[in-house]
Amino acid sequence: MTAYGSFPGARPRRLRTTPAMRRMVAETRLHPADLILPAFVREGISEPVAISAMPGVVQHTRDTLRKAAVEALEAGVAGIMLFGVPEDEKKDALGSAGLDPDGILQVALRDVRAEVGDELVIMSDVCLDEYTDHGHCGVLDEHGRVDNDATLERYAEMAQVQADAGAHVVGPSGMMDGQVGVIRDALDAIGKEDVSILAYTAKYSSAFYGPFREAIGSSLRGDRKTYQQDSANVRESLRELALDLEEGADMVMVKPAGPYLDVLAKVADSVDVPVAAYQISGEFAMVEAAAEKGWIDRDKAIAETLLGIKRAGASMILTYWATEVAQGLGAGR
Repeated sequence: MTAYGSFPGARPRRLRTTPAMRRMVAETRLHPADLILPAFVREGISEPVAISAMPGVVQHTRDTLRKAAVEALEAGVAGIMLFGVPEDEKKDALGSAGLDPDGILQVALRDVRAEVGDELVIMSDVCLDEYTDHGHCGVLDEHGRVDNDATLERYAEMAQVQADAGAHVVGPSGMMDGQVGVIRDALDAIGKEDVSILAYTAKYSSAFYGPFREAIGSSLRGDRKTYQQDSANVRESLRELALDLEEGADMVMVKPAGPYLDVLAKVADSVDVPVAAYQISGEFAMVEAAAEKGWIDRDKAIAETLLGIKRAGASMILTYWATEVAQGLGAGR
């Protein structure tokens, strides 16, 4: 090698020399419009209730939910996904409060729609787990198993009352076979052809849901392994994907996000519809807990997790940090 030798000829580090250079050549970027804020609204409370395992996240009152929706809109967040938390005495075996036009979720949908109109995409969770006294996502049969087809009848009605209340998008999350097709037919039957379906296509049975169950006041007994997907499987997700698209899904989702980036990438490579990923409560809680201990840099860890989800192929990310991150992105412009 001479003084003017050519080794190494390729020097990728040249494109990492300064923050401005790295910003210019970045292949993946987060934007506020990539983000969706999941939010909980609880019946019968006069002040927000903190969720112990999710620092900074609360069960909203109707008033504070409206304020949170406006704050998200002003930050540039694309949408808000609403989850209702009924009073315990209103839970029953059939999840009736979830189908009540005056139930907490439907009331909250009307509140938020009146507050932000069409400027923020308003999404709603189509599932019975918040409303059943057994905590499962569907109706149980005489053997205590979730009855798929009986549950579909409930989902159809639930989607209709949510659409009537103002949802732009309904998100069936119970992982019942045929749920997308039944809901599409039900919406079309009442003239709600413009309401979109965000299919929870690959929703895995996960250890990371723990804090969410506190957030919705879950009454779950047992587990959901007979209907949520097995974490060992990938091809099964692609089969679920094909079925959801055939049934009329407008958008599809992978949940959780972080532990299933490989699934997210395969789904994103396979479709021409928008792909969402849900960064769930346990993912959120781990970062917050480690940051509280001083073990990681909180803001950098949040940004890195979200960028990884976007890099894997998500066009939309549901995250409890949505408004905070969107505000930071806006301030950095």
